[in-house]
Amino acid sequence: MRIAAIVPAYNEEERLASTLAAIRSIPRITHIRVVNDGSADRTLQIAREAGVEVVDLVNNVGKGEALNIGARGIEADVVVFLDGDLGSTAVEGDKILQPVLAGEADMCVAQFPPPVKKGGFGMVKRLASWGIAREGLLVREPLSGQRAMTIKVLEAILPFHSGYGIEIGMTIRAVRNGFRVVEVPVNMSHAETGRDLKGFIHRGRQFLDVGKVLIAENRR
Repeated sequence: MRIAAIVPAYNEEERLASTLAAIRSIPRITHIRVVNDGSADRTLQIAREAGVEVVDLVNNVGKGEALNIGARGIEADVVVFLDGDLGSTAVEGDKILQPVLAGEADMCVAQFPPPVKKGGFGMVKRLASWGIAREGLLVREPLSGQRAMTIKVLEAILPFHSGYGIEIGMTIRAVRNGFRVVEVPVNMSHAETGRDLKGFIHRGRQFLDVGKVLIAENRR
């Protein structure tokens, strides 16, 4: 069984080394591919020093397109997406692999614990959950990017949307194709945005991108 981890990373020099070490500690994973999304810090160097496969993008193209590029030609039976900022908590990726490897799910999504920081007011999450619920699936973490899936699922849901709507697009396409999608609780953590101007701008962009994806998928 070939299990590949694809790790998108943009300016993650502080956490990437610990993220990759944690992923390496998952014995099921046989290959790791890091997609350096035009980072301006030492992300590329750290990835290369870790001895994993590296796809180096000169310019920042955003997570969706970075994953489209990172998924090209991947040789695996199961693929797990884990963000570069998970740090040591990336070891929890094993939990989202288990249902897929056991044949209990075709796609498994990580359900994070409550955030440490106070973030927004839940508008983006509610919109995303509503969009997925229209397809007949109730989810708690519609925006979680930590996912494991069979190669058959991956091939069916590509190409990914650009921007912050990538995850909701993944779920909608998986459900429409008749795949089983489940969530499992994990103890993962990543860089969080707070209730400051930067955080609200980020969530505003998320809201617009999620709306765009819902409109685009409803036209399919």
